[in-house]
Amino acid sequence: MSSLQFNSLLLDISNQLTEKQLEDLKFLCGDMLGKRELEKICSGVRLFQVLTERMKLGADNTDCLSRFLTQIQRQDLAERLESFESQADLSDVLPDKEERDKLGIATEVIVENLGKNWRKMGRRLGLTEVKIDSVSKRHPTDLEETTRELLKEWRRSQGAQARTQELIQALRACMLNRTADLVEDSLPSC
Repeated sequence: MSSLQFNSLLLDISNQLTEKQLEDLKFLCGDMLGKRELEKICSGVRLFQVLTERMKLGADNTDCLSRFLTQIQRQDLAERLESFESQADLSDVLPDKEERDKLGIATEVIVENLGKNWRKMGRRLGLTEVKIDSVSKRHPTDLEETTRELLKEWRRSQGAQARTQELIQALRACMLNRTADLVEDSLPSC
């Protein structure tokens, strides 16, 4: 994804913020920016520029702004931001077809068996709390869809490096050996 596309998204987000929401965002950024800098900010665009200059925001670094948008009750804007980052991740090289097939099988087995342990699994796979919370809000009452979305996020974050064996190791590290065994049993033998 280009810098122009990312900046266009930030401009659109800025245009959708009310004055109160901008003030709330500035308050949440207080520790990062300082009072004098915050007083100079009068638009979302300027806030995003300063966050970018301070390396707190970028096309591949949207977690902080996404979390702040969620905290000011603008989940719709946070999801657009996360969707942008996910689309950028999809441009990475995918694993080979054999590994993609194995990941698909493993995903289905894990979705059917993981249940309420999905957060623990997400942490073990290295997903941030912001990503985990975002997944939770997308499917608050459906554990299977939450797990499926969690595994999609992990695959996006790993790109071509996503491996079924890493899922199995994460399951075992979470003491979910039965699910790990089911995944191994469902995979085609070499």
